[in-house]
Amino acid sequence: MRKMALAALVAVFAIGSTIGIALAQDTCRSQAIGKDGKPLTGAALTSFMKKGAKDACEAKAIDKTGKKLSGAAKASFMKKCQSEA
Repeated sequence: MRKMALAALVAVFAIGSTIGIALAQDTCRSQAIGKDGKPLTGAALTSFMKKGAKDACEAKAIDKTGKKLSGAAKASFMKKCQSEA
């Protein structure tokens, strides 16, 4: 019974983080407006979205004690986080 409850809890958190990433992308895309007030397209949109994904992942790059990751741990986390986004 405990294993099933734990599995359900893990599944809820996994789905929640996926939804959070999708919402962050939607928010980032909605903010992709140029100086002229028109939506960004092409390379400008791609660059803006990559920066948005990097910024979103940067905020989540913390270890289990609450300290910011650095070095290889941060690089690994950022690579995984950005590939999921």
